[in-house]
Amino acid sequence: MPDKPIKIPGPDHPITVTPNPGRIVVRLGGRTVADTRNALTLREASYPAVQYIPRVDVEMALLERTDHATYCPYKGDASYFSVPSGGAGLENAIWSYEAPYDAVTVIKDHLAFYPDRFGITDA
Repeated sequence: MPDKPIKIPGPDHPITVTPNPGRIVVRLGGRTVADTRNALTLREASYPAVQYIPRVDVEMALLERTDHATYCPYKGDASYFSVPSGGAGLENAIWSYEAPYDAVTVIKDHLAFYPDRFGITDA
């Protein structure tokens, strides 16, 4: 299997990660899945900003790891989680870079949620 390419963020593909000063709450129906004041906002090129939430602020008991995986040459391998009680629409709806590349190492031990599948508020 060929090696995966590793790319460094730069002017042609910028990535920044900054602390979010607000409170991020992730809900599924009436249930709170995550609630934090320690989120990190990752901005990558022209993509929408993504909130990365520390695992300690996520109700991990609601999540189930899946076998799904993706690769980003700027961030590394992503692992995925589902919310089994949420039905098919919540399969692979949460991702994490458990061993991110050096440029984004601060997102280690954080999770990101697809905003079209969860209610995410920035209070």
